[in-house]
Amino acid sequence: MTTSLLSSLKVTARPEDGSKNPLVQRREKLLTKLGQQKILALALIENEPHTFYREKWVKDDETGEKKKIKVAKKVSPWFYKRNNCYYLEVRNGNKPLELQKGMHAIEVGEEEKLVDTIETIIEAVVAGEVDTLLTKSNKPGTKNEKSKK
Repeated sequence: MTTSLLSSLKVTARPEDGSKNPLVQRREKLLTKLGQQKILALALIENEPHTFYREKWVKDDETGEKKKIKVAKKVSPWFYKRNNCYYLEVRNGNKPLELQKGMHAIEVGEEEKLVDTIETIIEAVVAGEVDTLLTKSNKPGTKNEKSKK
């Protein structure tokens, strides 16, 4: 008796695509940005410059062919130093998230603690602790803004 090759495979239903969920998209974008901040913090600790790059298609004037080149991309650090102490702001777009009422910054202390703090924030984002902050709508003209008036 022969068994078919397909019967040896584990067949399952198609999993749902979570990328269409706006909350998942915001969370993934924040995780990407936090990863960049972690790299910037490591570069600060090691006292080495770091440049991020993006890819861009450019048409060659002589041959007319399109080529993909790397272009430097500006990534601003979310951390800063005030009074010999480092602070970190978790940002969504160009605005810092209000982590507690009226408080936007996290006091880190020394620059060596920046990476550990960013890793803690990454764990919090993965655990869903920042979801309520990501779903708040701070844009003027939205329903939430109009209903507050």
